Amino acid sequence: MSEFALPGWPFLLLLALLPLGWALMSSGRIRLPYPDIARLTVSRGRGRFWWWLPAALRSLALALVIITLVNPVRVWERVESEREGVAIMLAVDISSSMLAEDFRPDNRIEVAKREVIRFVEGRESDWIGLVSFAGEALTMVPGTLDHAVVESAVERLEAGQLRDGTAIGVALATAANRLRDLEPESRIVVLLTDGDNNSGGISPEEATAAAASLGIRVYTIGVGRDGVAPVPVARTAFGYQYANIRVHVNDELLDRMATRTGGIYFRATDPEGLTRIYERINELETTPIKEVRTEERVGMRRELLIAALALVMLELLLAATRSRRVWA
Repeated sequence: MSEFALPGWPFLLLLALLPLGWALMSSGRIRLPYPDIARLTVSRGRGRFWWWLPAALRSLALALVIITLVNPVRVWERVESEREGVAIMLAVDISSSMLAEDFRPDNRIEVAKREVIRFVEGRESDWIGLVSFAGEALTMVPGTLDHAVVESAVERLEAGQLRDGTAIGVALATAANRLRDLEPESRIVVLLTDGDNNSGGISPEEATAAAASLGIRVYTIGVGRDGVAPVPVARTAFGYQYANIRVHVNDELLDRMATRTGGIYFRATDPEGLTRIYERINELETTPIKEVRTEERVGMRRELLIAALALVMLELLLAATRSRRVWA
């Protein structure tokens, strides 16, 4: 894009000179001594182009010189996008009940791991950490932009790595503590569990109040069907022994936790439902994008003067060539 730094009065001069240029191009008369009229007629027909071209070049060169008087500049506009990532802590329940096989063909924890990894893959610009919990909570990844580290940690999650139980309050407090001093305005915890709080020294209410005071939104996800589900009760050399046990997700508690912090509670009763939940959270927590526009202005006087000089040189060359043809 080009613009002019000075008023356009030189263009009035350019317009005034256009009739003069036209007169120069149309007034070319051939007054050379030729042997006969026939030769003169042929030469005028073939050489008409050579008579008006030098005048045209001269006029164009003059026009370029006049344009330089308004100090034309070329403007380059550049737009850069800056992404302000969301800070996310993922809290994943790995208690023994997560081995329940009501999410066939996989158990709950395997489905949860798969969907968590898919969620992480879709958050390219976000700071992400991981907390696993059962009867206690453990920070697996404090937080990083290297999502391969997070995905690797999720893949290694297994039931039995921590003392059994369901410490929802401790898990949320641990995750919120990792987000406490971070700069991003948008900070969230995504907590996934299949049970009710029955362990830990921090209640879910206390952890929720702390998260809310820090401006941290909590999205809670309850997984599994209410009722009876095959749950491992013992482990032998041949694998787990399962028994049909009544399982229960405390929907009321998880809903209160999410609502108080400005988040949402979701319930997943099958793998497809869990997929949709993480997709929904991904839509709700979009990454803010800032556009930074910069302009670079480059003067065009030098290029225009060089072009005008080149046109004058071309005119002189054509004039010399025409003179040789005439006298040849």
